[in-house]
Amino acid sequence: MKTLMTTLAALLLSGAAAPAQELRSPDGNLQMRFSLDEAGTPRYELLRGDKVVVKPSRMGFLLRGKSGSVQFGGDVAASAPVRPTESLCDEFEILDAQTSTFDETWQPVWGEESSIRNHYNELCVTLRQPQSDRRMAIRFRLFDDGLGFRYEFPVQPNLVYFVIADECTEFAMTGDHTAWWIPGDYDTQEYDYTCSRLSEIRGHMSGSITDNLSQTAFSPTGVQTSLQLKTDNGLYINLHEAALVDFPAMHLELDDRTMVFKAHLTPDPNGDKAYMQTPATTPWRTVIVSDDARDILASRLTLNLNEPCKIEDTSWIRPCKYMGVWWEMITGRSSWSYTDDLQSVHLDTDDLTKVRPNGRHGATTANVKRYIDFAAAHGMDAVLVEGWNIGWEDW
Repeated sequence: MKTLMTTLAALLLSGAAAPAQELRSPDGNLQMRFSLDEAGTPRYELLRGDKVVVKPSRMGFLLRGKSGSVQFGGDVAASAPVRPTESLCDEFEILDAQTSTFDETWQPVWGEESSIRNHYNELCVTLRQPQSDRRMAIRFRLFDDGLGFRYEFPVQPNLVYFVIADECTEFAMTGDHTAWWIPGDYDTQEYDYTCSRLSEIRGHMSGSITDNLSQTAFSPTGVQTSLQLKTDNGLYINLHEAALVDFPAMHLELDDRTMVFKAHLTPDPNGDKAYMQTPATTPWRTVIVSDDARDILASRLTLNLNEPCKIEDTSWIRPCKYMGVWWEMITGRSSWSYTDDLQSVHLDTDDLTKVRPNGRHGATTANVKRYIDFAAAHGMDAVLVEGWNIGWEDW
């Protein structure tokens, strides 16, 4: 069943701070407030009952401007090229605001449930910078268990092709929460989780970064999403994203003086974050909240914010339960490498018959046969093998 009801509230506001726009979840327990401050900066706030989940937090982007140069100490010879930015996070006025409600039940291709309810109230605020005549909409969807919001860039004369230099989205926490986190890294998520206070992330960071041949940690307080938090008054908060398509992944960088997280987008080699062409939308930024940690895992907010499946015939898709040989290598029970004699292996030139096996390689034919027999006996559908026989000496 699907119902749709839309109410239009046209607002033309400029100059002073705009009155807050309020949105409530279908059950009334969550409340989101959106406003522009005196600088015309968009800000949102999230509450659950009488508890603040996210304090007023800044929104918007910095765009890559035209190339220029900067001089150091007045020495022209020491000048270096710089790439200035243009702000898309202040000097806004509210051009339009629309609210709606949506309720449907849909069937996923596979999963724990045969049907999922998608029920939310929505607020879409269209903003304009009078000086540049650039427009940006922010769409909020408030569910019973959390908030999703994204940025939308309509077709417009003064914003066609543009490069995002940085995202200004913030998640301002109310205190020094407990966090379950892994280091912010552009290349890997294969880290053990650390449980600490937010104020302790900096002190734990170096010890949490374990060796991996492909890794790029970017900050002493940068962490990956999804990030799980718990407040001292018993609220569980999860910060993440949904519908990540044609856009860099979002990490979170913490200002551990103010307990404010800022979105940190994975850059390209030039330091740019995203290349956009209007009309365009960003992924959803999500905040899931509950006083029961199990509700975070059971939430379908992320699935509801993702785009519907575009595959017409899904009959060939089925869940697969498999086991992997790699885990015993990760835990140290066995080795990724076939030999300790060589640091780099050239399969087409090295005579592996003259190399001494270390006897600890996990992905050997004999060991994989053990896994296949175990999988068959216990109802597993597949076995995943990495580095079979020859090892991963050269990755």
